[in-house]
Amino acid sequence: MTVTILLFRDDAYLQSCDATVMAINDRGGILLVQTVFYATAGGQPGDKGRITWDGGAADIATTVYDDVKNVVHVPVSPGALPPVGATVTASLDWDNRYRTMRAHTLMHLLCASVPFPVTGGAIGEDGGRIDFDIPEGQIPDKADLSTRINRLVEEDHAVSFRWITDEEMAANQHLIRTMSVKPPMGTGRVRLVMIGEDGKVDLQPCGGTHLKSTAAIGPIAVTKIENKGKINRRIRIAFA
Repeated sequence: MTVTILLFRDDAYLQSCDATVMAINDRGGILLVQTVFYATAGGQPGDKGRITWDGGAADIATTVYDDVKNVVHVPVSPGALPPVGATVTASLDWDNRYRTMRAHTLMHLLCASVPFPVTGGAIGEDGGRIDFDIPEGQIPDKADLSTRINRLVEEDHAVSFRWITDEEMAANQHLIRTMSVKPPMGTGRVRLVMIGEDGKVDLQPCGGTHLKSTAAIGPIAVTKIENKGKINRRIRIAFA
């Protein structure tokens, strides 16, 4: 089966696309040849939105990957589904997506501001959190960390990306910050997200959706730093 073309990988600002239905799975999930919908992965939730076709429509509650990495658009409730082979229009809930893009870009700034290995993370409605392996005595101060990240936001650093080969990724393991989530490899190339000129603020492999500049994040606040186990220090951050 053809694997879904991920249009958001090259342009996260696309809000809709036309596509052909290539399958309906046994749970009523809609699989398209291409999509602007991000599927749940790496701590980023799947997109919501709507799929319309001649004579019908389905609201999409979330988006996930199936076992062979096709994107599955999950309807809010059972109902009419487009026929296989039909042309549909897939449209994002843009307010939800844009908030997620702000949050994901913010997570990169948090990661860049705390120079320790990442053990986990998640994006939420108002920001997100990252778990770090921080030794005792080196836990940052909330106010100082908030100031540091807000400065990066205000400096309006460009956010861009470039592609490298799987082999180049394997030879540059120092770029990987996460201990639990591996870079999206296997297609022959890996996308590096760069913040600042040549990635001077942050440079790491990431398949998520991001803003074009840090200024669009807006003011933020580090709200809590928690002890979550032997090696985990959870830092929560939110839009101010």
